Amino acid sequence: MSREEKFYVTTPIYYVNDIPHIGHAYTTVAADVLARYKRLAGFKVFFLTGTDEHGKKVEKTALGNKERPIDLANRVVKRFQDLWERLMISHDDFIRTSEERHKKAVQKFFLTIQERGDIYLGEYEDWYCIPCETFLTEKQLLDGKCPDCLRPTERIKEKSYFFRMSRYQKKLLDHIESHPEFIQPQTRRNEIVSFVKEGLRDLSVSRTSFSWGIPVPGNEEHVVYVWFDALVNYLTAIGYPDDKDKLNNFWPAHVHLIGKDILRFHAVYWPTFLMSAGLPVPEKIFAHGWWTVDGEKMSKSLGNVVDPNQVIDQYGVDAFRYFLLREVPFGMDGDFSHKAIVHRVNSDLANDLGNLFSRSLSMVNKYWGGKIFKPEGFSKIDEELITVALQVVEEVDTFIGELAFNQVLSSIWKLVGTTNRYIDNTSPWAVSKDESQKARLNTVLYNILESLRMLCILISPFMPLTAEKMREGLGGDENVNSWSLKEVKSWGRLKVNGRIKMIAPLFPRIEC
Repeated sequence: MSREEKFYVTTPIYYVNDIPHIGHAYTTVAADVLARYKRLAGFKVFFLTGTDEHGKKVEKTALGNKERPIDLANRVVKRFQDLWERLMISHDDFIRTSEERHKKAVQKFFLTIQERGDIYLGEYEDWYCIPCETFLTEKQLLDGKCPDCLRPTERIKEKSYFFRMSRYQKKLLDHIESHPEFIQPQTRRNEIVSFVKEGLRDLSVSRTSFSWGIPVPGNEEHVVYVWFDALVNYLTAIGYPDDKDKLNNFWPAHVHLIGKDILRFHAVYWPTFLMSAGLPVPEKIFAHGWWTVDGEKMSKSLGNVVDPNQVIDQYGVDAFRYFLLREVPFGMDGDFSHKAIVHRVNSDLANDLGNLFSRSLSMVNKYWGGKIFKPEGFSKIDEELITVALQVVEEVDTFIGELAFNQVLSSIWKLVGTTNRYIDNTSPWAVSKDESQKARLNTVLYNILESLRMLCILISPFMPLTAEKMREGLGGDENVNSWSLKEVKSWGRLKVNGRIKMIAPLFPRIEC
């Protein structure tokens, strides 16, 4: 299988000092949908997520708890692992930066850049934000505080290894300008271009004021700067530096999905590191927006941090996954409210999809005893349904390529609406009363079930549990062929002479 048939997608690795919230779930569900869709399309997918476990903040928290940093990491990492299991995340690897394989990769990467003359020993004196693990100049501060988290910074003076990032300013700008797809959406690309044009300074890439990190090879008084360490995870997981075949097959990554708050690390630091190491840069870095809650910024102090586990408990995993990617265009900021998710569940999921599925199976069960009969000739109204279905399949493929997840779902719901109208306009309940119209009834019911079969496959990356329920209702493997986009490229693949199975409603309405 060539590289063209492979697909590598990543989430950021999440900091173990955090409690998993809606932002973590958002990025990871989006990556999961992309991975599932690419598998449907026949790609060999590698989907990576994991945790970032080093740095002064973790060490400080662990000391405050009177525990070792690794014990804190081992305890907290389960929060993410358990949530990903509940969210049906289909990752191929979960990497932890405390693993030995990662230490080996980081030290090799550091040495490679050092041997190219791009890392040198000097002295660092400037401001440092511990929560963001970010170095800042006086000019960047806001009233002496970090411009990102608005918390106090520390003045730090220590010996440090520096990366010659300034050397790669022109090369990075040239790459961004010649590859418009490299940083998306456009607003984020413009932001990075503006930042780079202001001038890149050499970057401090080691620390001596704490010990919880990966030692600098050859000088263990220093630990590698946490962002240098963290970014290398994308290489570690695909075999760097030893597994050349795996590395060559999957690198460069096809897409890094990130939140906009860590764009600079991914779109400036990371590509310049890679350029120095002689490795290709990622094909695409996509920075999505932030979530507010009922119009307010999400924060611990306000007590409004959305716990994904609670949302899943209240509405179900598929409803949550659907809401996250349907509510706002990917790349823009979104607002979470219980009112909004209840509206999506009741309108889109219960009324539209759920009602379509229930009434379709009920009619087949009532009029034909649950058996699927062969269609006999298509009229104009049948052809219109088929045309919309095949058009939707093409639109879905286009929008997935653009990471326009809300447009994917909007397009799929166009087929849901068209199928509901098809039922209203063909009136199977009336046709069933005319003995001479048996052949027509066969065709109408078959078309309804065939549309459901296509919907079942198309929604499967977004709502895997719902897709499985639909598959069961349509007769399971006996009637619905394998999960593959090939199965929605043409009409009429639902097997005849099989039987449907009555199941519970997909999405019961939520009474407010």
